[in-house]
Amino acid sequence: MGGVNRLKHHLAGTHHGMKPCNKVSEDARLECKEALANFKDQKTKRNELLQEIGMGPTSMHESALSKTIGTLGSGSGSVSGSEEPIPRGPMDKFTTSQPRQSTLNSKWKQEERKEVCRKIGRFMYSKGLPFNTVNDPYWFPMIDAVANFGPGFKPLSMHELRTWILKEEVNDLSIIMEDHKKAWKQYGCSIMSDGWTDGKSRCLINFLVNSPAGTWFMKSIDASDTIKNGELMFKYLDEVVEEIGEKNVVQVITDNASNYVNAGMRLMEKRSRLWWTPCAVHCIDLMLEDIGKLNVHATTLSRARQVVKFIYGHTWVLSLMRTFTKNHELIRPAITRFATAFLTLQSLYKQKQAFIAMFSSEKWCSSTWAKKVEGVKTRSTVLFDPNFWPHVAFCIKNTVPLVSVLREVDSEERPAMGYIYELMDSAKKKIAFNCRGMERKYGPIWRKIDARWTPQLHRPLHAAGYYLNPQLRYGDKFSNVDEVRKGLFECMDRMLDYQERLKADIQLDSYDQAMGEFGSRIAIDSRTLRSPTSWWMRFGGSTPELQKFAIRVLSLTCSASGCERNWSTFESRRLIPMMNGLRRKKIPSSLDLCWLQDNELFNVDAIRVVSSNSQETQASSDHMVSSHSYKRKHNEVPSTSGGKGKEKELNLTPIDEDEDLDEMGIHDSGHFPTIDTLDEDDDDLGEEDLS
Repeated sequence: MGGVNRLKHHLAGTHHGMKPCNKVSEDARLECKEALANFKDQKTKRNELLQEIGMGPTSMHESALSKTIGTLGSGSGSVSGSEEPIPRGPMDKFTTSQPRQSTLNSKWKQEERKEVCRKIGRFMYSKGLPFNTVNDPYWFPMIDAVANFGPGFKPLSMHELRTWILKEEVNDLSIIMEDHKKAWKQYGCSIMSDGWTDGKSRCLINFLVNSPAGTWFMKSIDASDTIKNGELMFKYLDEVVEEIGEKNVVQVITDNASNYVNAGMRLMEKRSRLWWTPCAVHCIDLMLEDIGKLNVHATTLSRARQVVKFIYGHTWVLSLMRTFTKNHELIRPAITRFATAFLTLQSLYKQKQAFIAMFSSEKWCSSTWAKKVEGVKTRSTVLFDPNFWPHVAFCIKNTVPLVSVLREVDSEERPAMGYIYELMDSAKKKIAFNCRGMERKYGPIWRKIDARWTPQLHRPLHAAGYYLNPQLRYGDKFSNVDEVRKGLFECMDRMLDYQERLKADIQLDSYDQAMGEFGSRIAIDSRTLRSPTSWWMRFGGSTPELQKFAIRVLSLTCSASGCERNWSTFESRRLIPMMNGLRRKKIPSSLDLCWLQDNELFNVDAIRVVSSNSQETQASSDHMVSSHSYKRKHNEVPSTSGGKGKEKELNLTPIDEDEDLDEMGIHDSGHFPTIDTLDEDDDDLGEEDLS
């Protein structure tokens, strides 16, 4: 006859696939009807509960399909067609389902996914969102949350976005900020400031705070009317110092434009415990610019620009080049404008044989470009100019060590204050080695570096960081010259009160002579295994005053480039919402949005290396082919770092130069390399070339 459920339908006379019973009493019939009704209500409530906790059926399509499959498999209205799902409780949402064999509905789910992806893609296309939006760290949590909610999710409204959601996100970020404030008190911090010019020619200044806890965005101001006013720049910086707390601020980093220099000197006069230091990335970029003005460098860069401009300016030629170079590009966007130029020069040299083969090929010779003036001139430079390739090799040899230093001080992997002094000294030695120790070749390069290092970049903090870095202090090549010790003592005098200074001076003997815990076996073996800051925290407990001083110095960055990362993102994320907010008189919400968005960039490490698309690579050729491709030049806009902005506007990808430096045999490993990939004769220059 069937199961209990069918018997109840038979007795109740529901005509539910069963013939009614004519012999049952009325009381029994009513009781069976009531039992069936209660069972149906309980089943409905259970399914609703499972839906709420995300354990219900995935879709109406899947339920209908499963029912259809069951019906077809049974050949009649059997139990298999209406089989109940396995009972599941609230805790089952936290467990992993057992793997199951793929069923006939897998194809259906693939089609459903395609439809969902198309709708998401349609939204992104309509709003012009970049494709790498899906790499955002908040993307997958958002998708997972919507999927786990299940059917019936009510989308958030514009009102919710700008009210309670924004408020709660700001509150959460405020909690994270407390952790940064604790780090500011423990390690000290650096205030970073740098100006830039947006697409509407507005001069904007970003203020950020850097510590071992990370980089924190404070605010951004429109200084279009005051950018050249040193008095107002001092006022802006002083206000940020006051907001952070003078006792927490060790240094203020800006570029070395005259208005910033004036403001920095005044700030040091008022705030007797902190330092003003110029941005190391900016100063090294200016060194590269000065070197690029030497005769051999200027001529070589100019000829290389012509070659690159011709190739990237014509689609057919570019396609031919990629065939011979196996799709290796020449344009290498890097941290700054002049680093980009010299790294592109390096890429050009790496493809030397490919270019010679390309311009000697039958395909080139039979093309229309081989007969045009531009093509003839480019081919002549590559194949017949006896000085072109030797000069390219020479320029690479004496600039890549500086580019390597620039990469180190711009990196967020480790604070650079304990290393920059040694890095600059090592770079000069490498340049001399690459020039085979011939003073007539490296001498002009050294003079250009010293002209920027001594009066502009070098500060007592750099010497103190060098001295307090155990990786360097106990090394055989440590330079304990008067300049270094003088810089250390100047920092101690400025940053410590007299009693702390007296105790730290006495404790310095234990550090110098590796006495006490400094001389323990584990401390000695840890010098190169731990970071300098970690080493002092672990082994400096017996010298508390010196320990605190060393940690505050060694935790410092040397660059304000954190202000510059993704300027185009700052512009689209901050200024547009802020202007919209001002128009609607929603100033508090727009400022919250500004603060929230910018700090999310740093808090979740959203500034990532993303592969450039072909259009970005094409656009980046301007870095190499044109000296007018940058709107931000230090001699045009005094507030800005010399020529360091265009690659940010184009969203170009900074590269890790180490890959190419290793291949060229030029790396900051501490050992002077053998440059076996450069022809030995590819740097013989005449006296007239070195002027």
